Amino acid sequence: MKFKITLLTLGMIAAFSSSAQATETAEGLYDAKCAACHTKTRPTDMSKVLAPALMGVMRHIKMDYPDKNEAVKFMVDYVLEPSKEKAICMPQKIERFGLMPSQKGNVTEAQLTKITGWMFDNFPPADFRGMGQGNRQGKGQGRGRGN
Repeated sequence: MKFKITLLTLGMIAAFSSSAQATETAEGLYDAKCAACHTKTRPTDMSKVLAPALMGVMRHIKMDYPDKNEAVKFMVDYVLEPSKEKAICMPQKIERFGLMPSQKGNVTEAQLTKITGWMFDNFPPADFRGMGQGNRQGKGQGRGRGN
C-alpha cells in the first residue's frame, strides 16, 4: 500500500512540475497572462473580442520597432505603464477597446521580456495582412523616440 501511495505522490509531483514548466515557456506565459484578451489567431466572432489580436498588435509594433531589442523594450514599458501618448495602434482601437490596463502585479518584467521576445519572433505570420492596410494616421505621439 505504501508503495502505491508513493507512486501516486510521485506521479502528482511530476504532473505538477510539467504543468509549471509549460507555463514558464514564453508561449505558456503568454497563454496564462495575455491570451484571455489578445488572441493568437484572427477572431471569428468580432462581437466577443476584448482587445486587438496578437497578429495585429505585432504588425503595428514591428512597423515602429523593427529591431527586436527596441520592440521588446517598448512592449515591456507599455504593458507595465500604458498611456495614450505611447500607444502606436490606430486611435479607433483605443476608442473601441479602451486603453490597455497596466499589468503591474500580474506579470513580472522578466516574464514580459520572455513573452515579448517570443511575440516578436513568431508574430505576425508572413502572410498576415491587417484590416487597416497600414493606415496609421493619427497614431499616438509619444512612441519613446522623441516624437
